[in-house]
Amino acid sequence: MTSLKRELTGLLGAEAVRDDDATRAAHSGDRWFSSHPPDVVVFGESAPQLAKLLAFASDRGLPVTPRGAGYGYVGGCVPARGGIALSLARMNALKEVSAEDFVAVVQPGVITGTLKTEARRKGLFYPPDPSSLKECSIGGNIATNAGGPRCLKYGVTRNYVLGLEVVLADGRILRLGGRTHKNKTGFDVLGLFVGSEGLLGVVTEATLKLLPLPPARATLSAGFATLDQAAKAVQEIFRAGFLPAALEIADSFTLESARKFLGESLIPAGGAHLLIDLDGQPASVESETGELKKLLAALEASRIDTASGEEACDALWGLRRAFSDSLKATGLTKLNEDIVVPRGRLVDLVEFAARLREKYGYPVACFGHAGDGNIHVNIMAADYENPEVAKKVRGALDELFAKVLEWGGVITGEHGIGLAKLPWWPQAVSPEIRDVHAALKNALDPAGILNPGKFVATR
Repeated sequence: MTSLKRELTGLLGAEAVRDDDATRAAHSGDRWFSSHPPDVVVFGESAPQLAKLLAFASDRGLPVTPRGAGYGYVGGCVPARGGIALSLARMNALKEVSAEDFVAVVQPGVITGTLKTEARRKGLFYPPDPSSLKECSIGGNIATNAGGPRCLKYGVTRNYVLGLEVVLADGRILRLGGRTHKNKTGFDVLGLFVGSEGLLGVVTEATLKLLPLPPARATLSAGFATLDQAAKAVQEIFRAGFLPAALEIADSFTLESARKFLGESLIPAGGAHLLIDLDGQPASVESETGELKKLLAALEASRIDTASGEEACDALWGLRRAFSDSLKATGLTKLNEDIVVPRGRLVDLVEFAARLREKYGYPVACFGHAGDGNIHVNIMAADYENPEVAKKVRGALDELFAKVLEWGGVITGEHGIGLAKLPWWPQAVSPEIRDVHAALKNALDPAGILNPGKFVATR
């Protein structure tokens, strides 16, 4: 037993602390390809327990890297400096779903899909829906301000966080916000922790806003000959006055990978694909479905399929949720860049991705949230472990991020900075903004123990 494990066991109990190789390896990274083992893993069980842990770590300057389910895409929970990996998976109580107040009270380890299912049983709706919703946790969603397809109509995780319990680096416990759907009491300290990637505090409980469950839903699946056609169709859908719940796009490489992974018969024909979700009252959804189908036909969609009701719609969405695994099944290294461009730049982005493909010789798979400009641009590289290949890919990423920033876009829309986006953080924000981040980090974590090695350090 190491001295660190001995001290932590005395402080927290034997059930909370592990340092065997298998446990350390399981908590060394996320779905990004880089990892680093912690010295010890602590399993959080309550806010008072974590308060003791963080006070102990602050006194000794020990790194603490919080983690949820480990389904991030940018290495955000990699314990880059070793130390303590703090797992919140055991804190998975869904404490309350209130149909009277339209709120849910959950611990951070609750799986997002579980919350959505429990809310639905009471006729309520939790809109954020990342593709990994069956595996990812609410705590991780809060840490990255996660989104998903329904962001177009309903917004991201930030728009649904009403209250938080947070343990600070020195062990103090904050109760922020509450059950009300409006609150203007002082600064928006609550919002500071949403999207903070575990650098400012550890969330131990969240009060989340719920909505009435829309009674009707429909999905339209449309194939197009080219991605340029599909991208232009997105603009026409908005010009016609539609606001879908979700509007997703996919290119030919993504579709071809899915055909090989899922089977030819499941994938619509064509070189591009739109998936459109509508929800609301039955009469309005039926009417909009018919009108939108006419519009898609006029825009030269090669095939249009429609579905209504949860089960039939989810069957069409199964294709979209399988895109990431389909690309990984190609055997190429998938560098998933969740950039966001202004909506008017969607066609420009499609054309720029094609130029990157021609210049560097790597497939570039584009799919994602066409409705809000958050497109997942995936550079697919063979032999990425080869330093020359990695250098070439870095050049392609440099060009991609530079162009996105030139257009007024951002380098990440929902995955966060983590380790993957760290090289481009200085270009993404001004020196003044970086100074403000550093000042906040220094105020809340002066010892610099929380998730060190990431995009903000203490002075």
